[in-house]
Amino acid sequence: MKSCKSISFLLLLLVLPVAADAADAPPLTFKFSTSNVPGAVQTFTGDINNAGVTVGQYEDKRKVFHGFILSGKNLITVDDPQGTNTVVNGIQYNGMGVVGAYTNSAGNSVGFLYKNGKFTDIPGPSGATAASASSINDKGVTVGYYLDSGGVQHGFRLTGKTYKTLDVPGAIGTGADGINNKGSMVLFWVDSKGNGESSISYDGGRTYKTINVPGAVYSAASDLNNECDVAYEWVDSSDAVHGALLHKGKYYKFDYPKAVFTYAGGINDKNTLVGGYEAKNNGPFSSYKATFKQ
Repeated sequence: MKSCKSISFLLLLLVLPVAADAADAPPLTFKFSTSNVPGAVQTFTGDINNAGVTVGQYEDKRKVFHGFILSGKNLITVDDPQGTNTVVNGIQYNGMGVVGAYTNSAGNSVGFLYKNGKFTDIPGPSGATAASASSINDKGVTVGYYLDSGGVQHGFRLTGKTYKTLDVPGAIGTGADGINNKGSMVLFWVDSKGNGESSISYDGGRTYKTINVPGAVYSAASDLNNECDVAYEWVDSSDAVHGALLHKGKYYKFDYPKAVFTYAGGINDKNTLVGGYEAKNNGPFSSYKATFKQ
């Protein structure tokens, strides 16, 4: 860990009702707050645990990317000592173990676990040429993706030291993005036509159920909580990018107010989402936290 310092936030609260596609579902009210790492060019938040600790990545003025862990006003910068451009993708629901990826000297992505002050590589199964860790549950089970020697992307689940490859049937590339304490997983995959789709597996990757955002031409599930609520990034027919939430079996689409680009990165068990947004085209990314209720 390179540095630890306190930061202050520019906080903006906004409350918006968000309607579901299903007519019988009551609307959700989303309360948004924005928070950026002071001095950063861009901030991307990827996940949040039940204590409200957030993780992600920020870009400094030298255009170098760093991972971060943010607890209240305390910022811990995460730079894996074996590489550059570290990103933290996931944090345990009720712990402080985090996973992500860094770029090694060969320019390849390598997954890692950071816990109790120690970095441990997650390089993927034997034969992998690149890997990234996306999510970790309280049992320490980790999911992510890797590239094989032919450049094909596969998802993985790592339990102890044992990898299980995850491939959604019909996919030409699969990535595992989230795992909860029950072992349920969400996955993003590309079909034979090049379309992005999403699935959930409740049984460790033996079977998969497609859970695409209605009306999306590209639907990427990014995380889930222990109630199997799912956070998304999705693309409409005009190539605009939005956030979405699958909550109690209903889909809710949302955008950060006045943003031109919104994604949802992570979700906890306290009805809180985190993600990022772009206020104007080709502008810098900022991060948000959103609580929701009916």
